[in-house]
Amino acid sequence: MSEQNIRTVVVTGGSRGIGRAVCLAFAGADTQIRFNYSSALAAAEETEKQIAAAGGSGKGMQVNVASEEEVAGFFKKILDETGRIDVLVNNAGIARDGLLVRMKEKDWDEVMDINLKGVFNCTKIAAKTMIKQHCGRIVNISSVVGVNGNPGQANYAASKAGIIGFTKAVAAELASRNITVNAVAPGYIETDMTASLSDKAKEALTARIPLGRIGKSDDVAGAVVFLASQAAAYITGQVIHVNGGMYM
Repeated sequence: MSEQNIRTVVVTGGSRGIGRAVCLAFAGADTQIRFNYSSALAAAEETEKQIAAAGGSGKGMQVNVASEEEVAGFFKKILDETGRIDVLVNNAGIARDGLLVRMKEKDWDEVMDINLKGVFNCTKIAAKTMIKQHCGRIVNISSVVGVNGNPGQANYAASKAGIIGFTKAVAAELASRNITVNAVAPGYIETDMTASLSDKAKEALTARIPLGRIGKSDDVAGAVVFLASQAAAYITGQVIHVNGGMYM
């Protein structure tokens, strides 16, 4: 993608779960990885260690993606250190589940701020650099809930559906600059968000998945790396569903 040998890959929410798996999937001598985390310093340091063990270079920074000012500082630091942004993976996300009639305004706003506004903040800044470079890859992490909906997750579903619309609009805007914008929509994946589910709940979920298992973070990371590769240079504005067949 870049005329240089080393690509700069930026991953939001890279301290654990899918974000960490994405960082590790990119890790290698030909990449320098930068990621943000919200509060889990120990988890971020573990991601850095695992990137190094995989032969890569990675640094984490505590950044609230909902803050335009903090995001601007994050990307300025990245550009000062690397001079480029070749890949942006918008992965940071939170859940504040509850039935709509009981949902607090705060729970709605926090999910929208991190999950959707965070994607806007990061993409807006990264796109300016990619336009100057005349190349770039942007991959946004949505969810099967964004296309199917799910009781008790009106806020989360709305934010993830919003990411899909955002992806398609921005893909159309940036295509002429050799920048692709796609989304990956995971199904139920083994992360901190699903770890708290009871065995009975997990069994019920598995029964709904044609491939017969809950997904792993690496399943999602593989799709992200593909979309950021030269092999996917002619793919833009698309949603890749990684859900074991839950949504077809």
